Amino acid sequence: MIVLFTDFGLAGPYTGQVLAVLQRAAAEVPALSLFADAPAGEPRPCAYLLAAYAMWFEPGTVFLCVVDPGVGSARRALIVEADGRRYVGPDNGLFESVLRRAARPLAYEITWRPPSLSASFHGRDLFAPVAARLARGEDVASLAREVAALRFPGWPDDLAEIVYIDHYGNALTGLRGACMPPAARLVAGGQAIAPAATFAAVAEGEPFWYVNSNGLAEIAVNRGRADRRLGLAVGTAVEIAP
Repeated sequence: MIVLFTDFGLAGPYTGQVLAVLQRAAAEVPALSLFADAPAGEPRPCAYLLAAYAMWFEPGTVFLCVVDPGVGSARRALIVEADGRRYVGPDNGLFESVLRRAARPLAYEITWRPPSLSASFHGRDLFAPVAARLARGEDVASLAREVAALRFPGWPDDLAEIVYIDHYGNALTGLRGACMPPAARLVAGGQAIAPAATFAAVAEGEPFWYVNSNGLAEIAVNRGRADRRLGLAVGTAVEIAP
């Protein structure tokens, strides 16, 4: 399947236009939108979010990833191969965590161009057609040349920040739960937050953190919104306390 990971927003025409291109070019391949509300214009938090959620999908999946504040600039357009999955999108750090965690990743600069390419919507005009061609089985060599992706060695392996606020007000961090001490507390919004296994394990209105279904440490409030209760937003720092 083709999976969209974008910051297009939950309203407006952008996701629909990209899905229309995929339907025309690869009607036999299922396409779905995983995130349309990834942190807008912020490849760094998105890199940790993408790496965690991509693991839920089978090898062979093509990810169409558009968080692209540099669209129309000299930034390169990439295809990344990592652990059997392929990612199409801008060379701006969005794939840093995917590349870092994969066994033998490869990166390619997209050299193919459509007959018409707008300056501001490469998601529709460039990335979507390339994703469709890959999903249909076209060889990467016909679309791109192997390169070294732009790397960000100063970014940590796990990001101690909020990287996403979901519909319920839960605050996802860039910290993998498997790398966390089970009894550690998280400090965010000026409050120390103890761990719990589930929402029902704490009293109503009480904040806690847990390892969510995709492996990230997530801050929540039972029957409440952690973002409002603790003043959290994308980019809010999180500390790990014993």
